[in-house]
Amino acid sequence: MASIRLLTVLAPLCVVTSLLGQTTQEEPPNILIVLVDDMGYSDLGCYGGEIKTPHLDALAGDGLRFSAFYNTGRCCPTRASLLTGLYPHQTGVGKMTFEENRPGYRGFLQPNCVTIAEVLRDHGYQTGMVGKWHLSQTNMGPRHMRNLNNQIFLPQFADPATYPVGRGFDSHYGIIWGVINHFDPFTLVRDATPIESVSDNYYATDAFSEEAVQQIEAYATTDEPFFLYLAYTAPHWPLHARQSDIERYAETYRAGWQQIREARHRRQVKMKLFGDAPAPLSPRHDAHASWADEPKKDWEMQAMAVHAAMIDRVDQGVGHVVEALKRTGQYDNTLILFLSDNGASPERPGVPGFDRYSETRDGRKVTYFGAGKPRDLLPGGELTCAGIGARWANVANTPFRYWKGNQHEGGIRTPLIAHWPRGLTVDGGTITQQDGHVMDIAATCLDVAGASYPEVYRGHAITPLEGKSLKPILKNAHRTPHPQIFFEHYGHKAVREGSLKLVADEDGPWRLYDLSSDKSELHNLADKHPEIVSRLEKDWNKWAIRTQAIDPPNSPDSLDSATLMKVRP
Repeated sequence: MASIRLLTVLAPLCVVTSLLGQTTQEEPPNILIVLVDDMGYSDLGCYGGEIKTPHLDALAGDGLRFSAFYNTGRCCPTRASLLTGLYPHQTGVGKMTFEENRPGYRGFLQPNCVTIAEVLRDHGYQTGMVGKWHLSQTNMGPRHMRNLNNQIFLPQFADPATYPVGRGFDSHYGIIWGVINHFDPFTLVRDATPIESVSDNYYATDAFSEEAVQQIEAYATTDEPFFLYLAYTAPHWPLHARQSDIERYAETYRAGWQQIREARHRRQVKMKLFGDAPAPLSPRHDAHASWADEPKKDWEMQAMAVHAAMIDRVDQGVGHVVEALKRTGQYDNTLILFLSDNGASPERPGVPGFDRYSETRDGRKVTYFGAGKPRDLLPGGELTCAGIGARWANVANTPFRYWKGNQHEGGIRTPLIAHWPRGLTVDGGTITQQDGHVMDIAATCLDVAGASYPEVYRGHAITPLEGKSLKPILKNAHRTPHPQIFFEHYGHKAVREGSLKLVADEDGPWRLYDLSSDKSELHNLADKHPEIVSRLEKDWNKWAIRTQAIDPPNSPDSLDSATLMKVRP
């Protein structure tokens, strides 16, 4: 790319003072967001994992890691929040991408919100997306299709106006729905045009990495900055990986759930991931289960090996992307943000249907491994649809409890790596304990680009921004944190205020934790501090009504949250 970009009225630049005392123009950065799907908190090497992630570890070693960054606990709500700077319910994607005819649950991004791409494109940025969208309705067309692997052809998978190219992206190569056969994905599009066939050696992670490299090379031939959103589908089930990558981990998990989990925790403590107050290792899920007595050790080892292989391949792809940035002279002024959409998933899908394919393109049957089903065929290839299950998800989310969908720390804490050679002023390898939320990503992108969040966009009043820029943290300063951060998904709910966290499972009681001394949520303080529980519960109720997470009752001050939740269908 040109060493000095053209200055345009569409991209006003911040004025700074040089070391010589002369006024110069600060070049707006390129922005690259890399999002992975269902990766656990501790899976990366730089967060304590044994998986080989040298390229991401290098970004962390030269950049900044966040210890306490939050997502929303599931794929599509996190994507909605990340791209808009709002709570997901405010965008219409409070649950999944199904139409429920209620403001917070429309299943696609509503016109009351704007995406990062929409704002930055109007600000002079080139905008591109590669990978998983999952923000258009997926209840169009046949809901219970059994042969969903390109044996049928749909000219569109949702309303194209809700595709990425309808929400601010100049281009998009990737999938519209959520779950795919990684070797032959359904809902694959280029812009708004379905892709009807792929090569015999196709693998989605590689295809997405290659596309991102090509985009970066194309951006280098222009004078405008770029915003690129690279959203991998890995390591979301089905567990699919290239055999050469699986073989790298063939013996890695022979020690079993507990030993791997304990080793990860030791590495986290050694690297001071949580500062001087380590997070204790929570009790293992299903602790009565003995690895020594596990009858299908080879299957369990293979499942986690494939999970690792999928993340390994993402890391290889990130390496290619970073090399392209360096080769084209765009590396130093590119802000890279890497994170996961939720904690690792405990799911083991049991049946095909909807977005779960039952046959390959050529008609071969696919084996599923839900509860009670035999584990006779090892996972990893196109003829299997498997997930790692709860015990390995508990390992992946070390040291926390629970997983995807839950609002405890194992479901909503994500690794976040920030890398920006020209813009970061922290020492390389720094780990910050300042917290943040995925809705802060949009605010950060607009802040570093010098763009303003609009009050009106294309004739629609825009919901005020909820996110707060992370730029002060990137600049080695203290950021005034959110007074409170709220969570809700499928009835699971939480609020964090400073170090206090109030959290409840669906239909369960509130539990209160002090995360300053109990990051793993082991000691419930609700009975000792009922006044705090009552106050935070009321705050959660008000937030839930304000953001459309729940419907307003006639008299909200007279109802507790359990009653409020019952107004939801």
